[in-house]
Amino acid sequence: MKGKRIKIELKSAQATFDFGELLGKYLVAGDIVALIGDLGAGKTQLAKGLARGLGVPEEYYITSPTYTIINEYPGTTPFYHFDLYRVEEGSDLEDIGYEEYFNGRGVAVIEWAEKMVHLLPEDRMEIHIVHLGEGIRGMEVIGFGDHFEGIVDALTHLF
Repeated sequence: MKGKRIKIELKSAQATFDFGELLGKYLVAGDIVALIGDLGAGKTQLAKGLARGLGVPEEYYITSPTYTIINEYPGTTPFYHFDLYRVEEGSDLEDIGYEEYFNGRGVAVIEWAEKMVHLLPEDRMEIHIVHLGEGIRGMEVIGFGDHFEGIVDALTHLF
């Protein structure tokens, strides 16, 4: 799969959050965003921004659900925040019924998505994040499928 892509460099944790908030406004129920990057790359900061862009109220503190695998937050569009850092096998995901979240009324954002790429639908967004030092993040945003390619096109005009 080729996908449409854009590379972005963000200069701070706040810029990562702000980008996530902007991107969240383009997402709709049923969308899947796969976050891929090393520990400390900025995946959770980006997820926090995505949550705000989806209308999750500020009284909800967004944390990485490392020990619970998924946290659900209400918003204009519900936010399903997965963290697969501790997941070893696909069966862990089947136990929580991940397919229901993928086909649900909200947006699924998956940290450490490389652990389940074989389970992801073809139409999705992938964001590869690299920590470049001194708070700077490099991101490659890839849209697979018409909907996500359209979002990448829109981002291209903004960055």
